[in-house]
Amino acid sequence: MTPPQRQRRLPAQDPSGRPPVERAPVPGNPTGNPERLFVIGGEAGGERADIDLVTLIVARTEPPASATPEQAALLRLCVAPLSVAELSAYLSLPFSVVTVLLTEMLAAELVQARAPIVRQKVADRSLLEAVMHGLQRL
Repeated sequence: MTPPQRQRRLPAQDPSGRPPVERAPVPGNPTGNPERLFVIGGEAGGERADIDLVTLIVARTEPPASATPEQAALLRLCVAPLSVAELSAYLSLPFSVVTVLLTEMLAAELVQARAPIVRQKVADRSLLEAVMHGLQRL
């Protein structure tokens, strides 16, 4: 017995009967294909900011007219503090590309990077005593 042969579907042979979707040409990208990551990230020769996955990013200004679409999207998302991991997930971009974009934006003072808020492992003793006394009074 011979294994079944796979047949390729041509766009015109779509079983739904709909015509194939044509992508509109993008300025500077006549094929309509998505941009490569090195185009989005810019030059890779520069230094990167010390950013990790939990660093919080906050926008300082509105997106300027000269901002790339990815930078404008980052600035719109960062109205409230978001971690770099969240930004990477929301934009569907790898962490390394988001780091390059954020380094450029930090240098241009468009965003501010903050260390994550670390909670204490053990609560303050005076706070625990105040809560205990308050509960005893009830």
